[in-house]
Amino acid sequence: MAALRTRTRQVATALATALAAALAVTVTLALPVVVGGASAAAPTAAATGAPAVPIPQDPGADSVKQFLGSPRPAHPIRAHFAPRHPFMAANGRSNLHDDAYQSDAGVTPGPLGRSPEVTSTLFGQECASVTFDSHGRLLTVCVGLATVDLRLIDPRTLDTLADYPLPPRSASSASGPFTAFGGGGYFYLDQRDRVVVPTSDGHIRVIAETGTADAPTLTLHRDYDVSADVGSSVILSALPDWSGRIWYVTGSGVVGTVDPGTGRSRAHRLPKGEHIGNSMAVDETGGVFVVSDRALYRFDATRAGAPGVTWRRAYDAGTRQKPGQSQTGSGTTPTIVRRHGHHFVAITDNADPRMHVLVFRAGRRGPGAEPVCRVPVFRPGHGATDNSLVAYRGSLIVENNYGYTGPEQNPPSGDPARNTPTTVPGVTRVAVDYAHGGCHRAWTNHRVRVPTSVSKVSAATGLLYVYEHPAADQVRYPSGEPATGPEDPWYLTALDARSGRRVWSALTGVGLGYNNNYAPITFGPDGTAYVGVLGGLLSVRDTH
Repeated sequence: MAALRTRTRQVATALATALAAALAVTVTLALPVVVGGASAAAPTAAATGAPAVPIPQDPGADSVKQFLGSPRPAHPIRAHFAPRHPFMAANGRSNLHDDAYQSDAGVTPGPLGRSPEVTSTLFGQECASVTFDSHGRLLTVCVGLATVDLRLIDPRTLDTLADYPLPPRSASSASGPFTAFGGGGYFYLDQRDRVVVPTSDGHIRVIAETGTADAPTLTLHRDYDVSADVGSSVILSALPDWSGRIWYVTGSGVVGTVDPGTGRSRAHRLPKGEHIGNSMAVDETGGVFVVSDRALYRFDATRAGAPGVTWRRAYDAGTRQKPGQSQTGSGTTPTIVRRHGHHFVAITDNADPRMHVLVFRAGRRGPGAEPVCRVPVFRPGHGATDNSLVAYRGSLIVENNYGYTGPEQNPPSGDPARNTPTTVPGVTRVAVDYAHGGCHRAWTNHRVRVPTSVSKVSAATGLLYVYEHPAADQVRYPSGEPATGPEDPWYLTALDARSGRRVWSALTGVGLGYNNNYAPITFGPDGTAYVGVLGGLLSVRDTH
C-alpha cells in the first residue's frame, strides 16, 4: 500500500509539474496594430471558439469528501447597494468587485448547495476577472505567466465562443507572476458590452462584441495610448468616473485620466517611493479613491480633466510585507459605503502586532480628524489581507490571508510531514455605526482558511461565499484516510453572513490547477458561482 501511495503521489506531482509548465508556455500570437493615441481601430477579430476541456485533478481526488454541511433555503438580507454607474454594465456584471463602489456584495443570488455541479475549463491561464454581457455570456481576461487573452465564454458549458489575444506580459511582470495583477488582471465592462482593459504595453483598449449570435467575434473598437505617462510601469486598473472620463493607476504610483473623446492623457505622480497595488473605487460625487502603500487618497478631476488630489490620509503601513500580501501596506482596494445620506470609504491598514479595519468620511472636505471606525482584527502577529472588504448594510467583512506564500504551498497546505506552511484561519464581520461613529467585531470564524479569494456576499441568499483551502488536518475523507497521502482540495464554502457559521462546502477540485491565487468569486445572472483558478475557470451551480 505504501508503495502504491508513493507511486500515485509521483504521478500527482508529475501532473502538477505539467500544469505548471502549461502555465509557463509562451504562445506567439498575431496582435492587432493600431497607430495613434485614440484612433478608431480596424476591425481585427478574434479567433474561433473551442469546446471546454476540464482542468485535471490529482489522482486521489475521489478520496476527498465532496460536500460538507447541508443545503439550506435562502435567508435574504435587506440592503441597499451602490447605484448603477452610467458608464458601466449593470452591478454584479461590470467588474471584479461587482460595482463602482467595489462593495463585493449585491442582490445577485449564489448557489444554495443543492446537489452542486462543478464544471471547469483548462487554459493554463487564470481567468480572474469575470463580467457578463447583456446576453449573460462571460467576458473574462485570462492571464498566464506570459500570455494574456480576452475570452467570450458560454456560461453553462464554459466553451470558448471567441478569443482575443492581448499583449503578452512583460519580463518585469513575469518576475513575480503570481502577485502581479497589471496588464489585464483588472478591467471593466461598459454600458455597451465593451471591455475596457489596460494592457502591458501602456495602452487602454476598448474591445467590442461583433459578428453574429451563432458566430460572435471580438473586435478592437478604440485604443488609448498612455505609454508616455505610464513609462516602464504597468497599468493596474482602469475605471470611469461618473462623467465617463477613464481613470487609471500604475504600480509605480501614477494616477491618470483619459478623455474618451480626444484620447488625451493627463497624469499625476504620487510622492516618491509610494506604490499602488490594487484597483480604485469611484462614486457619483466625482470622487476617485486610491490607496497606496502609504496613504489613502481622494482624487477629483480638475477643470482641465487632470487628476487632482482632494485629500490624502496616511495610515499605519507597517514595516514588512507579510506572507499573503502582494506588497507592503494596505492590501485592499478601497470600498465606498453610502449610509444615512453620506459617503464613507473603508480600507485595512498593515499595522503590527494587529491590523485594523478603518473607515473614513469620503466627502470633499476630508476624512476628518479621526476615523469613523478603527478596530483590530485577527490575532497578534498573524493578520494580513490582500483583498477588498465586503460591504453591506452596516457590515464590513475582512478575511485573513496571512501565511499564503503562493502555489508552491501545494500539495497540501499545512502538511506536517512536509513542513509546508498554511494560511492562518480567520474571517471577521465588523459592525459599523455610521450614524454616530465607532465599530466592533460582530463575529469571527476561527476555522475557515481563505488563502486569497475575493469573497462575496449575496443579499438574495444571506450567504458569504469564500474559496477555502483546508489545512492537511482539516481535510475529510469518506473512507477515513486518503488514497494517496494528504490531498490538496479546494472548496467553495458558504458561511451564514449573519453568524459566520459554515453552512456548506462544495469540493471544486484537488490539486494545483484549482488554486484561485487572488481571483474572486463571481455570481452569474442565474445564480452560478464562477472562480478563476490557475488552471483556467470553474463554475459551481445548483442542479435542483
